[in-house]
Amino acid sequence: MNKEVLKDFLKANVFKELDNIKTDQEKELAQPAVQKSSPSSIPLIDLVPIQDMNLGETSVFEALKHRKTRRVFSNEPLSLEELSFLLWSVQGVKKIVNKGYATLRTVPSAGARHSFETYIAVSKVEGLEKGIYRYLPLEHKLSFLFSVEDLQGKLDEAVFNQRFVGKSAVTFIWTTIPYRMEWRYDIASPKLISLDAGHVCENLYLSAECINAGVCAVAAYDQEKIDGLINVDGNEEFTIYLAAVGKAE
Repeated sequence: MNKEVLKDFLKANVFKELDNIKTDQEKELAQPAVQKSSPSSIPLIDLVPIQDMNLGETSVFEALKHRKTRRVFSNEPLSLEELSFLLWSVQGVKKIVNKGYATLRTVPSAGARHSFETYIAVSKVEGLEKGIYRYLPLEHKLSFLFSVEDLQGKLDEAVFNQRFVGKSAVTFIWTTIPYRMEWRYDIASPKLISLDAGHVCENLYLSAECINAGVCAVAAYDQEKIDGLINVDGNEEFTIYLAAVGKAE
């Protein structure tokens, strides 16, 4: 792989080229949906509304002061309220704008495109069975997708045996649907999607500090195995980032 090409990916030169490209938005092609649909046959789980949460108060200063990567977790489960807070923190919708074609969320995104879907591999959450779920930010609900035999083992295998992942209470698995970004930004999309991933995960780190939980972001994983674990096609939608979460020891 050409290292110079990879360096160019990190630079902003692509925006000069973008001026000469007619994007799908400019072609007036249909905008992609802001959220994947959920089949009516899949049960939805109510999460705790943000206005009803009672998790105490932690200042931004304290969250920043204590934020660090943690790979050792206790066996204590997360409560559904705590999980609700974390999910809202990383993708929560605050306002729907432009006649439903854009959302303002708890995290920034280039052009409010928000290309991510949030899946979670649940191992230890009060009231939830083990398995794979997807967060529906428009409804602030969880969609239970399926259970997985030996979930811990499959997670460990998918992240090259970084065993703290399988021992976590919840593993956040963010996928991207690139066309949400490409519709407006075409060839600039890969850089923008990558930047957005950092915004999302840092929100998780800071929010976890508020509930005495730890986070470890994971960028090294087997692409095919993790995409297979959550049953996405690996092309139109694929995993871009993971984070293990558990109560701090």
